[in-house]
Amino acid sequence: MSESGRPPSQNTRTPGRGGDDGTDKQPREPGGGILMGRFLGVPIYVAPSWFLVAALITWVFGGQLDTVLPELGRVRYLVSLFFAVAFYASVLVHELAHTVAAIRFDLPVRRIQLQFFGGVSEIEKDSDTPGREFILAFVGPLLSLVLAGVFFGGMQLVERGTVPGVLLAGLMISNLIVAIFNFLPGLPLDGGRMLRAVVWKFSGNPMKGTVAAAWAGRVLALAVLIGLPMLSYARGNGESGADSLTDALLAAVLAAIMWTGAGNGLRMARLRERLPDLRARTLTRRAVPVSSDTPLSEALRRANEAGARALVVVDGKGDPTALVRESAIISVPEHRRPWVAVSGLSNDLRPGMRVSADLTGEELLDTLRANPSTEYLVVEPTGEIYGVLSTADVERAFVAAMSRAA
Repeated sequence: MSESGRPPSQNTRTPGRGGDDGTDKQPREPGGGILMGRFLGVPIYVAPSWFLVAALITWVFGGQLDTVLPELGRVRYLVSLFFAVAFYASVLVHELAHTVAAIRFDLPVRRIQLQFFGGVSEIEKDSDTPGREFILAFVGPLLSLVLAGVFFGGMQLVERGTVPGVLLAGLMISNLIVAIFNFLPGLPLDGGRMLRAVVWKFSGNPMKGTVAAAWAGRVLALAVLIGLPMLSYARGNGESGADSLTDALLAAVLAAIMWTGAGNGLRMARLRERLPDLRARTLTRRAVPVSSDTPLSEALRRANEAGARALVVVDGKGDPTALVRESAIISVPEHRRPWVAVSGLSNDLRPGMRVSADLTGEELLDTLRANPSTEYLVVEPTGEIYGVLSTADVERAFVAAMSRAA
């Protein structure tokens, strides 16, 4: 299962925000669990919930081994634990397929995470064509099918009724189930992204594809919620018991995850439609130029007269050299402002702190993320100063766009 279309500033991280003291601190990336390694530079995490599902698989599969291979005794749980690890290694291969395809299409992959119900490849951008979107989604379940075939071939080389035979059969069946489940046409499953690509191709509108795939995902969630308990009840010949209750609980959790994932996909698509409304030109504050030795009180007086809300420090030639931090201005008591020069409250301009006034939407957010700061100098294509862009203003506009997309 892959996840894409993630806005650059999601996950409660403000786009491009530096430290509160005005220093340019790189925002800390949420870990999402235990870092197990990297693949092509992409970090691979195991979420704490994985240990819960590993214990559950060990217990359930161990019970089945007691029936098939009773001579194992308590060793069956060690064999079951090996099966749980091998199964999630197969899930990791599934996610690595998504990652390789994403990198091949120049799409940034934030991380791979193994969690309770499988894995997620967090791809931060959508594909730019429906064909690439289809391929990106298709390669995951395809690799699961290939693994199922490999394990089936391995079964032909060992004796049935042995530990290797049972393990290979279990891995073959589990990978086949993963492939079939992910081919189901509804978000957040890979089949949902494939459906999105098909509708996008024929309609020419990616949003229509997302809406169709999201609603298909919600229908699938309801089918899982109702169908799995009914199937379990029928399999038990109408007798209720602990197994039926467990299946009903599992169906409810799985359906909730699918329903939420479909809704998130739809909301993110709506947000993506509204991202172009984030324009550097309209969010930029008007600024006045001041020399480095100008007292803060005098600089603020000039800004008030000009109706400006930001200060740019310039040299003797009028070229910008630094930006006065808003947080630093607020921290200076009014009675001390005549004695404090703006040079002590500013950040020197770095190349990444100059942004074009023509930046909009996701391109604007990507630029701010790549160069974390609290303020940016906004310039015209000609190099002329347009004003100062505050990440606080960008954050408020982004949150407003998210609320409209909800």
